[in-house]
Amino acid sequence: MKAVLLVGGMGTRLRPLTYRLPKPLVPIMGKPLIMHVIDSLPREVDEIIVPMGYKKDMMEDYLVKNRSRRKITLVDEPTPMGTGGAVKNVEDYIEGLFLVINGDIIASLDMEKFVEYHRQKSGIATISLWPVDDPTPYGVAELDEEGRITRFFEKPKKEEAFSNLINAGAYALEEEVLGYIGKGFVSMERDVFPNLLEEGMFGLRFDGYWIDCGRRESILEAYWKLMGETTRTISNSAVTGGAVIKEPVVIDEGAVIAGATIGPRAYVSKRAVVGLRAEVQNSVILEDARVGARCMIVDSIIDSGFTVPDGTEAKSTILSNARAPEVG
Repeated sequence: MKAVLLVGGMGTRLRPLTYRLPKPLVPIMGKPLIMHVIDSLPREVDEIIVPMGYKKDMMEDYLVKNRSRRKITLVDEPTPMGTGGAVKNVEDYIEGLFLVINGDIIASLDMEKFVEYHRQKSGIATISLWPVDDPTPYGVAELDEEGRITRFFEKPKKEEAFSNLINAGAYALEEEVLGYIGKGFVSMERDVFPNLLEEGMFGLRFDGYWIDCGRRESILEAYWKLMGETTRTISNSAVTGGAVIKEPVVIDEGAVIAGATIGPRAYVSKRAVVGLRAEVQNSVILEDARVGARCMIVDSIIDSGFTVPDGTEAKSTILSNARAPEVG
């Protein structure tokens, strides 16, 4: 079985972090976001197809240095083509039943059961569904008692929302769906799904967690969800006298905590240094970053290699050395 990972876009809401690296390589709990998605795929998936344009060379370099047990094929997407256009662009690689997964989602969906559900229903398509309080930023689905989708509407106004079940970004599709996707820029949600309803389109609601990792807040949420509430991991790190460590917390190998307060909810990556009387709460310090003395870091991400000057207060931000590329 083939799986197509949708990782298009430039990660604008994660800048300046995504000036340095593409969103699929943003680290979560010590490994890139895209690898969390790949690891969730069913065992029968033997090839993963990734259409992408932005910083594709960095993804290629990562895959060369970090071989996957499954074949990963990168396909050039020089201009954004939408979720449907990206799938159409790789149709030559697809045969039979295939999966399409949004590559920036961290979720508890059991993909093995998802594929099994699709086969049981014998429809043309099955999508994962997640309940939310406010469905207006998403595609909304209405289910009948058999799990068939009777209505689907992308980003409705509040008064138009007929359900609280939203498209959760995992699709099991029969090959014939490709015939419903036109050339050029195509939205799967606006242009394709509404035309599949009469052919038999089903939805599977799941429980647990679902996190769209497109913003700083959601990246941090993914860390804390995967970390759990009681984790306390200190891996060959130097934690000096006077340091206060509050769970949940992970302090990675080679990090130095010099009399600082770390946590609750903190991830300090490899070789990072946190200085005397600094405080790090609900924040992630990436590899080789340095947090100076008496700093206050809250709800923030400190990028790899960045130095936070002594006495800095950083709240709800991303600090990075990366800058926008010059134009012209």
